[in-house]
Amino acid sequence: MKTIVVKFGGSSLANAEQIRKAAAIILENPARRFVVASAPGKAPGAEVKVTDLLYRCYDAAVSGGDVEAALAEVQARFRAILDGLGVVFPLEAELARIRDHLAAGPQRDYMASRGEYLNSKILAAFLGVPFVEAADCVAFAADGSFDAEKTNRLLSAALRGLERAVVPGFYGALPDGTIHTFSRGGSDVTGAIVARAAGADLYENWTDVSGMLMTDPQIVDHPLPIQEISYRELRELAYMGASVMHQDAVFPAQMAGIPMRIRNTNRPQDPGTHIVPALPDAGGKVVTGIAGGCGFSSILVEKSMMNAEIGFAAKILNILADFGISIEHMPTGIDTVSVVVRTDHLEGHREAVLAAIREAVHPDYLSIEDHLALIAVVGHGMVRTSGTAARVFTALALAPVNIRMIDQGSSELNIILGVAEADYEQAVRAIYAAFPNGR
Repeated sequence: MKTIVVKFGGSSLANAEQIRKAAAIILENPARRFVVASAPGKAPGAEVKVTDLLYRCYDAAVSGGDVEAALAEVQARFRAILDGLGVVFPLEAELARIRDHLAAGPQRDYMASRGEYLNSKILAAFLGVPFVEAADCVAFAADGSFDAEKTNRLLSAALRGLERAVVPGFYGALPDGTIHTFSRGGSDVTGAIVARAAGADLYENWTDVSGMLMTDPQIVDHPLPIQEISYRELRELAYMGASVMHQDAVFPAQMAGIPMRIRNTNRPQDPGTHIVPALPDAGGKVVTGIAGGCGFSSILVEKSMMNAEIGFAAKILNILADFGISIEHMPTGIDTVSVVVRTDHLEGHREAVLAAIREAVHPDYLSIEDHLALIAVVGHGMVRTSGTAARVFTALALAPVNIRMIDQGSSELNIILGVAEADYEQAVRAIYAAFPNGR
């Protein structure tokens, strides 16, 4: 039988009404066998996500605050869900365990995970299917890195023989059993992990939008939906700020060649966005999507005959690594190199970084330029279409927007542009307008 793994986000499981919608979607198709659940998100009358309420509980515990008041808000959210569903569930016993944990010595990741844990147990009870504990099946190494192969073995064994099951998203466990979480939005990753372990034919990610859009709807009015996108395009756009799906959710599904689809829980009739391993034909589309964001800085290093110095760039990168600063892009010239980093990563290190670079490479000129925005123009069709870059640059020239940086990957899948933060939204609108229907 065909197997579909479905993941529902926080908005899709925010209250009893939304959980009923999700349950109807699950039960409508017998192939939707395995469900990954998030913690309840924001809902009418409940403007705070349950995960944030749980963080408040943790903060109260470590600071000597009012833990009971914070925990009462969590209890009220889940009690309203249970009453709305008519499910009998030992909520007070579960909260007593959380209370004991807070008194004994709270762990932040454990508290953060309790929203997914409780919501998944409630959803499993409502559906009448088994609950599979993620802490028993999603493995992290002692250093906190995700152990993909061990997880795949454990999850495959746990799911084998089950007709249906619910698995909580967002968390797993370290070798000593301590709860450990992915980054925020990590339930997307769990969904892809379960899809791989189950040998799924499809991974559906249900959220509150009908798939991905070509660009940010807060910048461009009614941007076109993306009907089909490749894994690589999705990761490029997600990394640059497109927020429908966690960027790391691609890898487990990609390893197994499992297609994904982003769907809308509130509009299940919409086709959503289909994510596939490869797009052999872009269908005439040049640009698939445009994404970006502000808050970047460029470290500019100039030195005559720089290209003749072996290891010149490596010295700069090693310095940034020593300060724990990751690079975003590094466009170079014969006598110049620009290293783009997130501005907040320089906080507290700015002068020390500059001093270390001066000592290591003795530049002729060295500076940091702040208030930079990056924009990624992404599409497999770009490699087959001449003049794409010219269309982008012409659109920005007519806007008019000054381009501060250009970086294009060797695969020609994307063009990365740097502009002043003040020009960011105008630049996005200009590029989007230059490619009607992505063509």
